[in-house]
Amino acid sequence: MKTSRRKFIFSGVLMSAGTILLPGFLSKASGKIMTVNGMIPSEKMGFTLVHEHVMVDFIGASDASKSRYNVDDVIKVASPFLKDIKARGVQTFIDCTPAYVGRDVTVLKRLADSTGMNLITTTGYYGAVKEKFVPMHAFTESARQLANRWISEWKNGIEGTNIRPGLIKTSTDKAPLTPVQRKLIDAAAITHLETGLTIGVHTGDGAAAFEQLEILKKQGVSPMARIWFHAQSEPDQAFHIKAAKLGCWVSFDGVNPQTLSDNLGYLTTMKAQGLLQRVLVSQDSGWYNVGEAGGGNFKPYTCILNDFIPLLKRNGFTPQELDLLFRTNPQAAFSIKVRRASS
Repeated sequence: MKTSRRKFIFSGVLMSAGTILLPGFLSKASGKIMTVNGMIPSEKMGFTLVHEHVMVDFIGASDASKSRYNVDDVIKVASPFLKDIKARGVQTFIDCTPAYVGRDVTVLKRLADSTGMNLITTTGYYGAVKEKFVPMHAFTESARQLANRWISEWKNGIEGTNIRPGLIKTSTDKAPLTPVQRKLIDAAAITHLETGLTIGVHTGDGAAAFEQLEILKKQGVSPMARIWFHAQSEPDQAFHIKAAKLGCWVSFDGVNPQTLSDNLGYLTTMKAQGLLQRVLVSQDSGWYNVGEAGGGNFKPYTCILNDFIPLLKRNGFTPQELDLLFRTNPQAAFSIKVRRASS
């Protein structure tokens, strides 16, 4: 990305955050989180993993089908991993799998019931990987029509259930965004303004992150309503700092044994900048892979507990800062409220 384009993107997104609640249901939901078992107070989230997966299916939107897997098999594989982290103090688990990429809310409901954890699911479509996982209707429908589908899941439940989403999850490749990817961000903005659900965007690079913020600004949505998932994919930390200063949530959610040092560096920088209050941390682990024998190589959810938190402690992160990252920030990030950009 050329320097001139980066400067243009940075200068083009000049927003300050404001919050206006919609009347009725949403006005009662401030400080509330939507789980697959219904609404809970945000303080009940406890220790939270903000970006994980139970099951994924990478076959593509046109071939995705519940007939491709056995629900009992998925639960048999995933349940011990969730029970393990529940026993070690993890109370809330956000499954960031969108529709057409393996989202199955009945699986999540059964896991929530059997483990006693708070599980959160999504609405929205996944536009990255050149729109492989975007259903055909999204190419012809307007942003308003797509938003209506997602808003219906919030109001009426997902796929004939009474389970409602707690997050809008979409994604884009690197900048410049394609017309369809821009439309998905528009649809996410419309959905946020009518539901109060936070917008989480899997993002290819920093330039794409700021292109998204430009789109949200035009729709009247504050940066505080957006989580930049996979911020670690952008090595230029100037983007992280600028996004956090605008109020955006910056999520370093690729923590694994191979990336501990890199993620320590990102968090150390954000701490030095006084921006830990806008940071989220997770692992992007799990992944029962539909189509692979036994779900393939399921990745445990324990790297943060076993390795990363001890590493943070050894490098001067205090108990209060750890609570901020894994308790306080998730409560604020996922609370249901409309966050409008001030004029």
